[in-house]
Amino acid sequence: MQKWLKRIGYTLLVIFILLNVMMAFQAYNFTHFYAGVPKPKKPEEMSTKEKLSSIFFGVKYPKAIVVDSLHIPHETIHLATTDGINLEAWYATKNDSLHKGTVILFHGHGSSKCAIIKEAEAFYSFGYDILMVDFRNHGNSEGNTTTIGYVESKDVKAAYNYVQSKGEKRIVLYGISMGAATIMKSISDYNLKPVKVILEMPFGSLYDAVKGRMRTFHLPEQPFSALLTFWGGTEQRFWAFNFEPWEYATKINCPVLLQWGINDPRVTEAETNHIFKNLASHQKEFIKYIQCGHESLCKKENVKWVKTVSDFLNQ
Repeated sequence: MQKWLKRIGYTLLVIFILLNVMMAFQAYNFTHFYAGVPKPKKPEEMSTKEKLSSIFFGVKYPKAIVVDSLHIPHETIHLATTDGINLEAWYATKNDSLHKGTVILFHGHGSSKCAIIKEAEAFYSFGYDILMVDFRNHGNSEGNTTTIGYVESKDVKAAYNYVQSKGEKRIVLYGISMGAATIMKSISDYNLKPVKVILEMPFGSLYDAVKGRMRTFHLPEQPFSALLTFWGGTEQRFWAFNFEPWEYATKINCPVLLQWGINDPRVTEAETNHIFKNLASHQKEFIKYIQCGHESLCKKENVKWVKTVSDFLNQ
């Protein structure tokens, strides 16, 4: 009996070690993007060897390629963060009597400023200057790692400082997914004072974001979510379980528009409700989009998005 118990114990130990090694590799690839790497194959396109390799060692994801298709006169600028990262951004100014302020836009994880061109063009048509930023390790910005918003709060601060240095008094912050969560952390970290904030599909906590990712891969949330969160934070030298945008919401007291798609497989309604409840603002709106998932609300339900955002900005 004792012999069998030892065998079971050793087997469980091997499984535990193997699982942690796998999750450490997965976490590493989740927080890194690589220039020149081809887009990974879909699981159904992989050979058995490729599937086993992706399970044990993860998949390398390419850094988003930036294609400038912004149909507004603009300049490419570079912003320096306090920790020495050079960020690339597009800046478009109106320089006329219709100027209402500046909107700074932030994209989601694994994306780039190219993904928010339609939103940027809409803000410009509303009468705002626009600044579109590539987060570190995204698009054409420097950096080798991403922390899904934890350290990227410095990127938001760099963009905010730049616009403020231009004499702008009416700064609006807009972010989608990771971009929205990062805005919330930056406001909390640096006491930023935007006149308004627009948040689309921010995750409630990094742990919940990882659980959402597991759902999209049709994998059980546990123990994978806890291990992936642990290793992702450990490798990037922060305690990932404390990264909770719903707590940062308590520091946001300017008018806020919170938007979410009811078919979102990554961010739950419970997370979004938690964020909305915690927002310190006395002027806050929570708008749901019936046709949308975790995607551009502006592109999917453009008429509703344009009216909602325009009305919010004109209040």
